[in-house]
Amino acid sequence: MAVRRVLLRTFSAAWPFVLCTLPAAAHEPGAVAPTELPPVTVASPDSPRPYKLARSKPPKSRGTRPRTPAPSDNPTEGGGAAGAAPVGSSALQPTAASSVRIGGAEVNAVPFSRPGEALEVVPGLIVTQHSGEGKANQYFLRGFNLDHGTDLAITVDGMPVNMPTHGHGQGYADINFLIPELIQSVNVRKGPYFADQGDFASAGAVAIDYVNKLPKNIAEMTFGSFGYRRALAAGSTAVGAGTLLMATEAGKYDGPWEVPDNVRKLNGVMRYSQGTATDGLTLTAMAYSNGWNSTDQIAQRAIDQGLISRFGTLDPTDGGTSSRFSFSSNWAQSGDYGQTNVSAYVVRSDLQLFNDFTYFLDNPVNGDQFSQLDRRTLGGFDARHAFDWRFAGVETQTRVGVQSRYDDIHVGLFKTEQRAWLSTVRDDRVQEGNVGLWTDTTTRWTDWLRTTVGIREDFFAGHVFSDTPENSGNAQASMASPKAGIVLGPWYKTEFYGNAGYGLHSNDIRGATITVDPNDKVTPLDRVPLLVRSRGAEVGIRTKAIENLTSSLAVFVLDFDSELLFVGDAGTTEPSRPSRRLGVEWTNQYKPLPWVTVDLDVAYTRARFTDFDPAGDSIPGAPAWVASGAVTLGGDTGWFGALKARYFGPRPLIEDDSVRSQPSLIFNARAGYKFDNGLRLQLDVLNLFNARTNQIEYYYLSRLPGEPIDGVGDRHVHPAEPLAVRLTVAARF
Repeated sequence: MAVRRVLLRTFSAAWPFVLCTLPAAAHEPGAVAPTELPPVTVASPDSPRPYKLARSKPPKSRGTRPRTPAPSDNPTEGGGAAGAAPVGSSALQPTAASSVRIGGAEVNAVPFSRPGEALEVVPGLIVTQHSGEGKANQYFLRGFNLDHGTDLAITVDGMPVNMPTHGHGQGYADINFLIPELIQSVNVRKGPYFADQGDFASAGAVAIDYVNKLPKNIAEMTFGSFGYRRALAAGSTAVGAGTLLMATEAGKYDGPWEVPDNVRKLNGVMRYSQGTATDGLTLTAMAYSNGWNSTDQIAQRAIDQGLISRFGTLDPTDGGTSSRFSFSSNWAQSGDYGQTNVSAYVVRSDLQLFNDFTYFLDNPVNGDQFSQLDRRTLGGFDARHAFDWRFAGVETQTRVGVQSRYDDIHVGLFKTEQRAWLSTVRDDRVQEGNVGLWTDTTTRWTDWLRTTVGIREDFFAGHVFSDTPENSGNAQASMASPKAGIVLGPWYKTEFYGNAGYGLHSNDIRGATITVDPNDKVTPLDRVPLLVRSRGAEVGIRTKAIENLTSSLAVFVLDFDSELLFVGDAGTTEPSRPSRRLGVEWTNQYKPLPWVTVDLDVAYTRARFTDFDPAGDSIPGAPAWVASGAVTLGGDTGWFGALKARYFGPRPLIEDDSVRSQPSLIFNARAGYKFDNGLRLQLDVLNLFNARTNQIEYYYLSRLPGEPIDGVGDRHVHPAEPLAVRLTVAARF
């Protein structure tokens, strides 16, 4: 009830502010200089700006455009509204040198082994897996080991994927329900510079939108190494005044592991859409279920001693089950008073994991396996309005918005042996909500200068009902985050960018109410703040001065008041020391011919703790160098192919940098043929050169039978899968 009262008071305060900000009438915009890059001219031809921005309609396409500089809101193509539709001119949207929108065709043009790896199309993003295929991926971006999603905000059609106060880790983002063939666009923004981005978005935000209509129906089957099977059927048809889209997916996979993963995955999407991106409606239902065994990271010494192979396990009963059911809606309307977009959603999510990271360190008799439970129902909405006006005769666009989310959570941690319950560490009911109010204004002062200023206020509140009464309680916090940006140019098809802003991430609310260790119910523990401040800045350049080459360079700094670190013996993260990251990202796309595309992305980050500690100032798991390159070939019919390389540089595994992970370089390849009748044959070769490397590495204490009672510090690894082939037979009709 306390949470509801806080949210109701916040809403009551928010709506008068939003309503008072709306203008009496929309003003007419001025013309754009003909030399301007659209959205800064990197990937689409110049076009005249509409007379009334509020009534502009985006051209329909099928998600096949190349990557382009990204405005802050995603257009929806094929009719209807999905995600956040564009509001007004993209030239008046907040942006940065590192922002980019990537079309669905580009996402699917390169081979990847799991749905999460489709997101590696994001420049500088590494996606790995350290456990079974049903568990959320491990993400790395801008020198962060983001664990399972902390500080990388992921949305699908406007629905947040990240989970606060999650049983396995704060910000847990399971993207295994993604169907890559349905992706219309991936909108990427990095850094805390955007007023419409709140929790978990300090390192970056990735907004995925699905198509509303397929050009042709799809039926495909894939067969591959290690028991890989996948079937997909998708299609769309006119129903009444709109379009009905349906897709279903089934998957099975064992992997190279001595204990097969036995992945059993079912997935489905149903969507009804009407109208256009600026005046339309979509209703979407999704359903996903998965069960699996998992070979978790294993102690390197167990491999070296011959106790197990690289693909063996030290606990064959690890694994889990997961399900997700959602219903969402998006509504858009344009008029003389501007552009309005409203999205709402409700999600039911269930997860149970069984993991054993330390073997016999905590319990020499029964072992250290534990179960993590997370069952929740969450709902929320995102309402925003944009209008164009003139400030002292200067063309200006203002956006205002309110976002809210409420989670009702059952979360628990239990000691188990071979998935059988032994004892309860903690079993909590949590009610947690947040409201974000934001506004920003972008002004075009001259043909070569535009600025953005914005501010966001976030309110968080919740209650913990713990099985340990001392750890129950209320927590609430709020934080204001100003933002600013500037764009200079274009000159010679080149623009310069500057951005700065404050952001935040939330901590697990149970850490904000805890008083005693849940293991012994006696040892006092310090509480952590509910919200943690981040600060960032970025300068960069984007150019198309060289024919057919789009290139951008961004230099950034990002500070956190508290770092989140992985804790091996608990399998979770915990707040730690303040940190700073200084880095540079270089992104390139070259199209020498209409049927040839070459991509090269390189990023370097120096990540360090900023306080003094004798342990050292290196941040465990923080990568310095990451890079990817890809060559894609082909057109609508005939031969096609792709070759992609991904480099994941060495990382410090402990604070003094005395133990480092190995680097990895993995190549994936694709070749195929598209027939005129819609049939497609495709062969993917994953880990083309059979690199003997690891997906993930940690360093912590664990104990094998017979070892010292205090455990042994060691490197713990999860190997990359060896060379694998997958053959796809697909038809479009």
